[in-house]
Amino acid sequence: MSNRTINIGLCGFGVVGQGVYDHLKSKRQALRELLGADMFVTRIAVRDLSKKRDVEIDESSVSNDPIAIATDPSIDIVCELMGGTEIAREVTIAALKASKIVVTANKALLCDHGRELLSIAQEFGGHLLFEASVAGGIPVIKAIREGLVINDFSSIYGILNGTCNYILTRMAKEGLSYQEILVEAKKLGYAEADESLDVDGVDAAHKAVVLAYLAHGKWVDFKNVRLMGIKDVSQEDIRFAKDNGYAVKLIAVVNKEREGKALHVSVLPTLVEKTSSLGSVDGVYNAVSVHGDVVGETVYIGPGAGRHATASAVISDVVDAAKLLIFGGPEGRFPFLDSAPKNGGGIEVARPSEIQSRYYIRLVVMDQPGVMAEIASILASHQVSLASVAQKEVPEKAERASLIITTHLTTEEAIQRAVADLGGLATLEEEPFCMPIGTIS
Repeated sequence: MSNRTINIGLCGFGVVGQGVYDHLKSKRQALRELLGADMFVTRIAVRDLSKKRDVEIDESSVSNDPIAIATDPSIDIVCELMGGTEIAREVTIAALKASKIVVTANKALLCDHGRELLSIAQEFGGHLLFEASVAGGIPVIKAIREGLVINDFSSIYGILNGTCNYILTRMAKEGLSYQEILVEAKKLGYAEADESLDVDGVDAAHKAVVLAYLAHGKWVDFKNVRLMGIKDVSQEDIRFAKDNGYAVKLIAVVNKEREGKALHVSVLPTLVEKTSSLGSVDGVYNAVSVHGDVVGETVYIGPGAGRHATASAVISDVVDAAKLLIFGGPEGRFPFLDSAPKNGGGIEVARPSEIQSRYYIRLVVMDQPGVMAEIASILASHQVSLASVAQKEVPEKAERASLIITTHLTTEEAIQRAVADLGGLATLEEEPFCMPIGTIS
């Protein structure tokens, strides 16, 4: 067993940073037996030096200068756990330019600056590892990057935000409204004080962009991700799902279109069959279904966030980094640690006319003659074919009716135009709600 020591710097010491510190300390002997070296957190950068922490640390190792840690020659591995993108980018660039290995859990950073950061890593001989950035404790990045490396991925479907899945699960099981459950979720710590990144789908969309890169080697611009959160999902939608063998889930999709020449990335509330691989995943759990041409479907389920789950993924990357430092590689690098070596340059972003699905539409309209005919005419004008229509009175609103429509297979372009025209109806009482009906196996 060697006398090698690996020094780790933590930039950020919130919930995840403290979890990483705690588990590295408690598992030090096991890691020494695995690696033949000791690993120590020797420097920590925090925003607020006066803030109390849940774990005991040597205060002499703490500062509020993450750049100093990123450039410290004695630090072997830099863990960027700060969140945000501006300072995190500066710290990551500084560390990579110092030829260090950077481990990050920051999906927003990767979504906005991943292409730049990986290029800098290649230029200066560093590595950027980010297992913890997607689906917390689920090792889906390692699966795509290593375990399924021979596969071409036709589709990836994911439940990538535990807060949204928790809210939708309780709406289905308890009949409560979105707003009622959100208040409780905040009290229980499942939702942040500002819940918008979660419930608007932004967090899941950042992760979907990372998955698209890993699977296909292409960074999809965030503005090209079709995105809708769960705020407008109602109990009527939940009841329809339950009555028809579905569940409503916020689903991230990374699909190949046009015979693999175009990529479709979206995050949308979706009706998925309850018996499908993702339909029965409830509570704060995440799940990812990966379809490869060699292996078929593989499914990964587990806790997607939180101190311990995310710390587990961060430490997995820290161990990979330590192996690189201890055992070396060609010119000091392990090429297999450079995610997504595939060339995605020939892949375009799919056009709405190339994306096909069945759809669910909910409308609240004035209950009067001719309304249904007008709706049917609008749908027909966009070549959207009706599969079913159900009408119910709205008890609390006199002379109002709720219409639930499902369609046959159509394009995203057609349904967007049809819903936009439906939104202009004089008889409409609420904004139309529309979501795809998924075909996850």
